[in-house]
Amino acid sequence: MRKSSATVAAALTVTWASLLSPAQAALPPNPTPSGEPPPPQRGASLPAQTKIHPGDQLSVQVYGDQSLTQNVMVLSDGTFEYPLIGRVPVAGKTLDQAADLLTERLRKYVREPVVSISILQLGQPDVLVLGDVKTPGKYQLRSDARLTDAIAAAGGLINVNGAFPDARVADASGTVTSVSLENLLQRGDTALDVPLSEGSVVYVPGPVQFTVDVAGAVDHPGEVQVSEGDHLSIAIAKAGDSQNANADLNHIRLIRTAPDGKQTTTEINLYQAINNGDQTADVALQKGDVIYVPQAAHHSDVFGGVGGGLLYILTRLIP
Repeated sequence: MRKSSATVAAALTVTWASLLSPAQAALPPNPTPSGEPPPPQRGASLPAQTKIHPGDQLSVQVYGDQSLTQNVMVLSDGTFEYPLIGRVPVAGKTLDQAADLLTERLRKYVREPVVSISILQLGQPDVLVLGDVKTPGKYQLRSDARLTDAIAAAGGLINVNGAFPDARVADASGTVTSVSLENLLQRGDTALDVPLSEGSVVYVPGPVQFTVDVAGAVDHPGEVQVSEGDHLSIAIAKAGDSQNANADLNHIRLIRTAPDGKQTTTEINLYQAINNGDQTADVALQKGDVIYVPQAAHHSDVFGGVGGGLLYILTRLIP
């Protein structure tokens, strides 16, 4: 007995439904014309609110017109080339916004266009990171990378004592932006985390370094390299202040030369001042300073009778 065409169609429907998941089987019938796929969903690869950046590779699909469905690259100026309408500015837009813009422009040429845009691959701009970072060099980052990403890629900052400097960020056009790393990293002002793009250069200045002379009762008299903002105790510690030096930190002499060539000599009781909580005596150093540490007349006179070297004093500086 031959089955009717209606019976065969019903059997095929049951067989096809058995291959679908319960969720797929519950979908309503596809109302699209025969032989055409359903309209694609926007942002299939990434969320629709993902913003587009230069260097991103996009998939542009126009339902029902294969000639307008193609992959494009977002150029450095934030646009991509597209048939019929030319350059389309999309950098900084979400996938939905870019699709809406393209839909609007295509209406001049296509009747009721249905457009979707997704990101096939995020761009990877090359960013140069220089200055006071652990590993300066050129790094390939994500297209949505920001200043903190570049610093992290370079291993972070080297000098983390004291206030952070202001970083300088230059884009490919040469425009330079100054960013307070103190506010960004210490105070958490994320509005300062500026975006980066292909050709950006990040420079983190390090502390200015200079030398001072340390003479007298220290382990290694001579020139000592210090950084801007370093204090008297740092220079003495670098010169070496073991018990064998028998230094008298109660009568340190600081000789400073003014820009006009005039010299002044100041006697500083570093130990007594810090022992009493007066850290103002631990003066900040200047280029060209000469520090003379006398030898104690008697070993019991060292630090006013308290041994232990400058390490003891430095522990009083650290809360």
